[in-house]
Amino acid sequence: MLHKNRLFTPGPTPLLPAAQTAMASFTAHHRTADFRALFQRVLADMKEFIGTKNDVLVLACSGTGVMEASVSNLTSPGDTVLVLTAGKFGERWTGLAKAFGCQADILEVPYGQTFSLDDVRARLNSQVRAVFVQATESSTGARHDIEGIAKIVREHGDETLLVVDAITGLGTTHLDVDGWGVDVVIGGSQKALMMPPGLAYCAVSERAWKHMDTTTSPRYYFDLRKERKSAAKGETAYTPATSLFAALGAALEFIRGMGNGDLAKGREELVNNAELCAEMTRAGAKALGLKLYASAPAAALTAICAPEGLDSGKIVKEFRESFDAVVANGQGEMKGKLFRIAHIGYYDYLDTIGILGALEHVLAKVTDKGVEYGAAVRAAQEVYARTQSGKRQLVGA
Repeated sequence: MLHKNRLFTPGPTPLLPAAQTAMASFTAHHRTADFRALFQRVLADMKEFIGTKNDVLVLACSGTGVMEASVSNLTSPGDTVLVLTAGKFGERWTGLAKAFGCQADILEVPYGQTFSLDDVRARLNSQVRAVFVQATESSTGARHDIEGIAKIVREHGDETLLVVDAITGLGTTHLDVDGWGVDVVIGGSQKALMMPPGLAYCAVSERAWKHMDTTTSPRYYFDLRKERKSAAKGETAYTPATSLFAALGAALEFIRGMGNGDLAKGREELVNNAELCAEMTRAGAKALGLKLYASAPAAALTAICAPEGLDSGKIVKEFRESFDAVVANGQGEMKGKLFRIAHIGYYDYLDTIGILGALEHVLAKVTDKGVEYGAAVRAAQEVYARTQSGKRQLVGA
């Protein structure tokens, strides 16, 4: 049987063909008018994609690079920061804060859970320089209440900054960055933008820019003020990933097309697509008797508990061996306990139906319990049909 490799991981994600073509064919030098035009167009479009009027920077690095930049640019050694952690990527904030000499106050909840807003409020005071949090904790599939957290942070005026790792959240979650008062929001190319890894981006508020004037942590490549100054002239401070910028331009054009020429509407459609595919996946998993891991499931991916007594690694392995499909195992202490199916990137209804059909076969092979073929697929179809009310009916309904 023919096997077609497919990614169902939360990054890298399935690639947009137009982005691949643009990337393969782009040859302009980065200090030319051709690249300058592309660069300026991409920065303007990225504002619409994020939904912000703040300056947006795009750097050649992974998302972790811009996470580091947000710490080094916004804090000084000895500053008190509040880290909200509920998984492996929340723990990355902790590591970064400590690496730059911050006094990290850590509000930690168990993996798969999210934060009580009362607990967040209780930990905030005028001494906290910044709050660091994920929009989506992709190690657990949990969604955090950024709007609620932002409201609490803004109660402290301009003294405390809110920094959100939305690397997996942007393009899969409805975020009102400016309206909520998020100071730095971070994204990555290999997620909803349907591109390979290599670019990371951020939108930075005026409040955050002013804070940078007084911070003393060391920075060089990740000096955001230097990058902002260059961007104002249509250039990057250092050599950019030119072909990836071409891919980014193509991806943004595709998303604009989803909104019939309106990039902001296209972004909304992209988020709605992720929300729908996530709801379908959750319904399919539950129809097979599986439990979800996260208490507040995200739209970017679904974390599913392995059946009792079964190592989730066997499920991940069987997906690859039977279908050449790549799903993600749990990370760290969650390895062997859960598997993660992402619905992000160049991903749609048929991908969702396909992975759920494959999941039925995988479970039938790795467990000794009977599997009702079609149960997960039908549950997902029923979710989809409800969203199409007035347009079509489920056959047999």
